[in-house]
Amino acid sequence: MSDSIEKAARSNYLSFVIAGEAYAVGILRVREIIEHCPITRVPGMPPAVQGVINLRGSVVPVVDLAVKFGLPPRPMTRWSCFVIVEVALDGQQTAIGLLTDSVSEVLELGPDDIEAPPSFGTRVRLDFLLGMGRHDGRFIMLLDLDRVLSISELLSLATAAGETQAPGTSPVPAVPSVEAPAETPAKG
Repeated sequence: MSDSIEKAARSNYLSFVIAGEAYAVGILRVREIIEHCPITRVPGMPPAVQGVINLRGSVVPVVDLAVKFGLPPRPMTRWSCFVIVEVALDGQQTAIGLLTDSVSEVLELGPDDIEAPPSFGTRVRLDFLLGMGRHDGRFIMLLDLDRVLSISELLSLATAAGETQAPGTSPVPAVPSVEAPAETPAKG
């Protein structure tokens, strides 16, 4: 009986690599994994939101977690892919693509395999982590998708991008205005 209780307490996670670091998300949040395809850029998006892809007729935003975590963008390789995850945004289930360098494996972790994240030494904010999974003698950062991909977090990215724009780029508005029409220069 104790074996069945322990099995019930274990959870599956999909692990993937971003900038040489191992991350994982709960497998029940993963809709699918697709190979890298062209991304359509959307003006005014924060740098971590690469744009959108067409997934069988649906528009799916793509987030580069490396850029979100403050790392530079990486070149695409033949192993680069999108992990399509489900998150609740404004009370609705929404598909979002996570750009990953490669997908590793599905892990089964129990409560004894998960440690609290260290208070220092990770590239990721501690509130983005559910914990550190221990697997085959290494640690894997377990991401809290609801926090990493929350509306407030995505809006804060847009604000930060507008405040710290690179020289020669146009500012990204913190809150896009729909009512204000674009001004056109007067012709003389």
